Formats: sequence, structure tokens, C-alpha cells
Amino acid sequence: MMITGELKSKIDSLWEIFWTGGLTNPLEVVEQMTYLMFIHDLDDADNVHAKEAAMLGLPHESVFAHEVQIGDRSIDGNQLKWSTFHDFPAERMYSTMQDWVFPFMKNLHGDKESAYSKYMGDAIFKIPTPLLLEKIVTSMDGIYEQMSQIKETDTRGDIYEYLLSKLSTAGVNGQFRTPRHIIRMMVDLMEPKADEIICDPACGTSGFLVAASNYLKENRKEEVFFNKQNKDHYMNHMFHGFDMDRTMLRIGAMNMMTHGVENPIIEYRDSLSDQNPDKEKYSLILANPPFKGSLDYDSVSEDLLKVCKTKKTELLFLALFQRMLRVGGRCACIVPDGVLFGSSKAHKSIRKAIVEDNRLEAVISMPSGVFKPYAGVSTAILIFTKTGHGGTDNVWFYDMKADGFSLDDKRTTVKDNDIPDIIERFHNLDGEKDRDRTDQSFFVPKQEIADNDYDLSINKYKKIEYAPVEYPPTEEIMANIRGLEKEINQNMDELEKLLNL
Repeated sequence: MMITGELKSKIDSLWEIFWTGGLTNPLEVVEQMTYLMFIHDLDDADNVHAKEAAMLGLPHESVFAHEVQIGDRSIDGNQLKWSTFHDFPAERMYSTMQDWVFPFMKNLHGDKESAYSKYMGDAIFKIPTPLLLEKIVTSMDGIYEQMSQIKETDTRGDIYEYLLSKLSTAGVNGQFRTPRHIIRMMVDLMEPKADEIICDPACGTSGFLVAASNYLKENRKEEVFFNKQNKDHYMNHMFHGFDMDRTMLRIGAMNMMTHGVENPIIEYRDSLSDQNPDKEKYSLILANPPFKGSLDYDSVSEDLLKVCKTKKTELLFLALFQRMLRVGGRCACIVPDGVLFGSSKAHKSIRKAIVEDNRLEAVISMPSGVFKPYAGVSTAILIFTKTGHGGTDNVWFYDMKADGFSLDDKRTTVKDNDIPDIIERFHNLDGEKDRDRTDQSFFVPKQEIADNDYDLSINKYKKIEYAPVEYPPTEEIMANIRGLEKEINQNMDELEKLLNL
């Protein structure tokens, strides 16, 4: 996390202002902050567009231009700009925000700013008093001021990440957060390219999509940003995320936009239902789908049930990924351990499909502490390529024992970390051929997996070396015990003497 010092304490004090003002649900706090950041950024973006147009001698139509129609009232659009109303007295600022700015944001269906209106569509203004709003706006101005002094490229994104981390520390909706370093590892394993079409069908706060966009920024900057077509693809067509929680969608969309992706395709969709028509569309799927148990058959798309008749979401999502990927497309997803060895017909058929109809490349087994303090569930990462006709040969297994953090509820930083080793080995699989089953990573031939009911748990294939232990003869052990007993008796006698008993 790059948020440090003064900026961090400013954000903490903004959080405190919300908290003491009566908004104590962390999700609501982030949501209201998201709205206000949207409103601030809309003004900013409008000013940038105006400057660019002036420099290029092009006409510029401000979103705030002219009179704005709200209900039966007509208002001067300039009143709705953050840079105008942040100077209003508290009462007037409050009524401007409540009666004009929010309704205006909801109806902003200009093509340019569609992302704003799309995610603000059902926004509700929940800040209870003018005084609280004034404090929040002043505090946010301070944060933006501080940001303008930091010349880092992605400060806004980092601030957003920091806010989201507060969701998890506050213990609310912890299930939405895949640890950032695990997401990062998965993206590094997949090495996204400039022409990918990436999807997370259960995107939450869009952590995977943000990490993929950052990877491209860091590793393929010239290719993506100095090529008009690639840049347009990155901004408008590359990133797709679906979720069933509207608050999460809004936060996820904002998270993408603050990380510099102008128009992510993030929308409300029940991915497992017929609402999701996507077939053979994506080149990369990155996901940690919910393991929340079971659904009604009625709500699940027919073609998924054909692949595996089950109510378990983690199995249905695996069937879905296979359908959504184009041939040659790849998937890296997190699954609970039960998926790897479950003995039900559905468990076996989904594993068989992954091994026989696709090319299963890797199974990375993660320790159970990775999702603490929210869940102690053991999980694994599956990596496969959709081929439509098999191709699984040798599957690479890795037994990850450490991720750089303690595996208890505290998750403090520790030295042990297998992540760099996992990435290094995965990108040099030729060097893994001679590894033994006693090593931390090794290959297992496809036939052996098939013969084991497609069991993908590493313990099925791992060999443990037992070092023989030499014990001394029984007489010697007995003599030692007698000796100890004698010593204890002597010590007891001395103790009694000291105590004058």
C-alpha cells in the first residue's frame, strides 16, 4: 500500500468524520464517499476536457453548460460543479447536493460520461445533516489538495484501495476481498497481453480487473498506451465485471475508473442465470467466485446444469468459465479444496471436463490461513486453457506453504513467502521435469489423474519422506527415568528443609 503519512491520516480522519456523524456501516461510508468522488471527478474531468479542447482549438460542450432541467426546475449548470458549491454555506450546499446534484448525476446519459450515470442510477444520498456534509467536503478538498502534490501516477487508485481495505478491517463483507497479493500473484502468473478481453464474473470491488490493468500499465506501457487502437481497447472494451450487489458494482466501477480505466464494462448480472448469455467471448478469466453453498435449480442456466447437475456455486462457476472462454482463452480461479477431491457425481464430472476437454496446466494449493480472519477454508488456484478437445498432458502441482503473512487471524508480515518461487517456476516449467514427488512442486501425468477419479488434491500425489529415528535401548531409557526420579526426590527434600516443614 502506497498511502503513507499525511495522506493516510487525512483519509483516516475523513472516515472518522463519517463514523462520528452517524454513518457506521463501512459499506455505506465507502458508497457515500464513492458518490462524492464521482461528483468531484466529474467537475475535474470536465475542466480537463475544456482545457484540451481550447489547446486544440476544438469546440467543447461542458456537461454543466447552460440551464439544467431537474424536474420542473431549470438551474444554472455551474451551480452543480463541486468547485462552485463547495464554497456555499452548509445549508445551501446541502440542499444543492440533495435536490439538484444527485438527481443531475442520475440522469447524466451523455455518451461521454455514461459510466457516471450508469453507476449513479440508483444512488441515494444518505448524509444526514448540512454540518456533516460541510465537514466531509472540506476534508475531501484537503485530500485532493494533498493528492495534487504527490506526483505518483496512481494515487487516486491507491486511496481507493486503502478505503476498500477498511471494509475488510471493519469486518463487514470480508468475503468480498481476495487478498491483494494473491490477486497480484494470479495476474503475474497469467501475464495479460494488450489485446486481452478480460472478465471476472463475480467481480465484487473489481480487484482482479484493477490488478490486470495495473499489470499492463507496468509491463506493456508502450504497447498499450502509445498505440491508439490498443489504448481505446484498454479504456473501453478490455475489462468486464459482473456482480449481483449494486453497492459492490458501484464501488468496483469507481475502483476501475480511479485506476485510469475510463469506461469499464461493469454491470449488474447474475452470472449463473440466463441473464448471462456470454459464450466463447473472453480470452482471460480471473476470478474468486463465491463458495456460498447452494442455489435453486430454477435460477441456474440450463446449459450449465447439463455440464454438471448441482446446486453448488463453486462447481457451477467452473462450468460457466469453460462456456465463457473462447478457444485458446485461459482461466485462473480460486476454488475451495472440496472441489479438488469431492466425490459426488457433479464434482467428478466438472473435474473430468476440465482435464479432458481443456488443458489443465496447474493446481496451486494454498494454506488455509490465506483468507483469515474471514474464513479458514483451504483453497487452490486452478489454471487451465480452453481447447475444446483436451490437451492436458502433465499437470503442475505446487504446495504453497507461505504467502508472506502469518497464517493466523493477525496476518502480520513474515519472511517466508513462496509467491516469487511459484511465479518463477510456473514461467519455467521445463525446469520442473526432474522434480520428485517429495519436492514442493512437481508434475503429475494426466493418465494418473484420470485413474484417480480426476482427484486434483496435491496430497493424493505428494510423497513424504520419513527419516528413520534411532531410539536408545529400553534399559537405557528406564535407567534415565530412574535417575530423574532420584533427582526429583532430592530436590523435594531440599525444598522441605528450606520451608522448615
